[in-house]
Formats: sequence, structure tokens, C-alpha cells
Amino acid sequence: MYTFDVFSSLDGFGSHRGDWGGYWGKQGPEFLAHRLAQYSADQRMVLGATTHRVNAMLLNGSDEDFDPWVRRMRELPTTVISSTLQEPLDWPDATVAAGSAVDVVRRLKEESAVPLRSHGSLTLNRALLAAGLVDRIQVTVFPVITGQTGTDPIFGGALDFDLELLETRTLDGNTQELIYRPTVHVTR
Repeated sequence: MYTFDVFSSLDGFGSHRGDWGGYWGKQGPEFLAHRLAQYSADQRMVLGATTHRVNAMLLNGSDEDFDPWVRRMRELPTTVISSTLQEPLDWPDATVAAGSAVDVVRRLKEESAVPLRSHGSLTLNRALLAAGLVDRIQVTVFPVITGQTGTDPIFGGALDFDLELLETRTLDGNTQELIYRPTVHVTR
């Protein structure tokens, strides 16, 4: 099972260049507890090189500086798909897998005894979606529109997909978590 886990503004941006703060400043106790519960299960993280570099730079402080779910994510075994990075990485329990992301994830799905999860890694996950390797898309929609400051359109350039809604929940009364099963949209 491979889950593409991503945070989004209502208008579909994965990040911003504004003064919103992390999680667009909308994290609440229910959201943080839910995230920790999701990341407490055994799983393997899969990251692209760019997301790994950004996370390694941002998360290079004291563990007390980060939310518990982020600390847990950083502790999970992680595969970084890259043709440029070399081990050792500045990330506990991370290994580099060179080659095609599609081939690497296909192999991981066959061999892994635990579910696979990717948080972010937009380019990587658009390629995996196109190859039919993403089983679940988990979008956490924060209650903001970042029309002026939004960056990184999550699905910009992706193929067309039909989505089957599997789960939905509201966290802290204003943040939505939506979990979908994607299938490539076939034109008739």
C-alpha cells in the first residue's frame, strides 16, 4: 500500500511564500494528535531528493523544536529516490535508491512488509500516480486561499484522475482530511 500524503491550501497549493507560518498557521491539537497517530504505525517513508534536502535543512534543529509527528516521521525508515545524493544522509535510517522512481517504488511495494508513505515530494508522486503506483491520496486541506502567495501546485501537470472518496474527517473544526483512491481518467 502506497499513500501520497500532502498538505494543501483550498486552492491547491502545497506551500507558500507568505507570512502564514507552518501548516498555514492552522494546526490545532486534534490535527497534531491525529498526525502523530498516523505516523506511529510501522511504515516506510519514500521521498524525492528535493523534498529530502528541504526537510533535512528545516529539521536540522533540536527534536524539541518540532511537533511529535514530525519527529516520528524523521525516525521512520526512509528511502530517498535520487541519482545525485549519496549516503550517508543527514537523516536517521535513510537510504538512497538510484534509478527510476517508478521502478524503485514498484520494487518497494513488492518487497516491503510495511505500508509506504510519502509526505510531499510532488514531482515524484505525480510520476507515481501516472504509473498507477499510488493506492491512496491523503490530502489535508487547510482553511486558507493562497492565491497571491501559494507555491507548488500539488497536481499541476498531472494526468487526469477519477477519485473515489474513501474517508473524510474534520480536524479542529476547520481542517479537512480527504483520502481518495485514484484511477486514471479514461476519455471515452
